[in-house]
Amino acid sequence: MKLDIFTNQWLDIVFEGRNKAYGAYELRKSNNKTAVRALIFGAIVFALAVSMPLILNLLPDSTEADETLDNKIVTIKLPPKKEEIKKNIPPPPPPPPKVDQVKFVKPVVAKAEEVTEEPPKTVEIKDKKLGAVTIKGDPDAVLTVEPVGTGTAAVVEEVDNQIYNTAGIEVKPDFPGGINKFYKFVGDNYQTPEEEGLKGKVYVTFVVEKDGSLTDVKVIRDIGYGTGKEAIRVLKKCPRWTPGEQNGKKVRVLYSLPITIQSAD
Repeated sequence: MKLDIFTNQWLDIVFEGRNKAYGAYELRKSNNKTAVRALIFGAIVFALAVSMPLILNLLPDSTEADETLDNKIVTIKLPPKKEEIKKNIPPPPPPPPKVDQVKFVKPVVAKAEEVTEEPPKTVEIKDKKLGAVTIKGDPDAVLTVEPVGTGTAAVVEEVDNQIYNTAGIEVKPDFPGGINKFYKFVGDNYQTPEEEGLKGKVYVTFVVEKDGSLTDVKVIRDIGYGTGKEAIRVLKKCPRWTPGEQNGKKVRVLYSLPITIQSAD
């Protein structure tokens, strides 16, 4: 018997004695139908792609609707624009003086052909005032006199808020009783943390104000365990100092203080 591969007869021969319920048999059995469907679908897609320009040409043009919309927008009448009040209008020119004023031209050494404006003659300035421009006087104008000052101008003294350093100041700030009293005050009020083997230095800075109070207390370096915080607490309760002076005036002065910490063994 002659075998035709374009028909499904060969499937029965290949799957003879095998499980035809297996998916491969059904897939090969419907292979021809699948190929025909794919060919038809591809032909439809190709036809649509080729005929797309023709379809677009047959569609109505949307520019007409846009032109109509433009015409409607153009014909709308806008309300009249309100005139804004002009600001910063220059003041009117001053009234003419009672006496004629003649423009004064400053004499300049130059060649005769370079002179653009000659100074007024003596006859022209007789019984007249000199000014920047020539103005025709008004004999009926009212004479005005500038008011005289009261002579009570206040002199404001410049406040010096600069912070000076103790190295270059004329009179250094001082603690009541001397600097050794200050060291004793800090030592008596400083509470060392109860930490075994704690040892080191705490560096702080502060500003002695013009009234002797201490402000802007800062810890530059500490050794932990609240040592810096305790130094700030002690300095904030410190009595007022005698302020420093520069050029005979009280000024603000920056002061630095090292505090040695050593716990009891």
